[in-house]
Amino acid sequence: MRKHSKDHHVKNFALLLPLALLAACGEEPAAQTAPEQVATPEPVTTLPAPDEETFKTAFADSCEGAEPVNVAMCKRSMGAATVSCEYGLGEDEYMRHKATLAAKEDKSGWELADAATICAEHGAHHKAS
Repeated sequence: MRKHSKDHHVKNFALLLPLALLAACGEEPAAQTAPEQVATPEPVTTLPAPDEETFKTAFADSCEGAEPVNVAMCKRSMGAATVSCEYGLGEDEYMRHKATLAAKEDKSGWELADAATICAEHGAHHKAS
């Protein structure tokens, strides 16, 4: 039979054994470390994107005596702290006016960013919050 085949395997084994030992020498056991305390991040409170009802409420809460908002659409850019809104008052179906919503200081909801100016534009009295 083939004696050559058996000798070939012995040679391969003889060549691989020193490589395996050399590779094993380079590996040191990992030092045991105490488990690190992982700080739990505080939950980030993010406000829901304002919809038409949110804008209507924020406007009504800020501008006493103004015509009610009939239609509104708000857009928020990625990562922006404020929201741009377009709206129409009374029976107007067109969004002819613009306003910006910002998060309230306590992060409990949205409010008009420059309420005094917006309310004055519509002949309404700004209610201080």
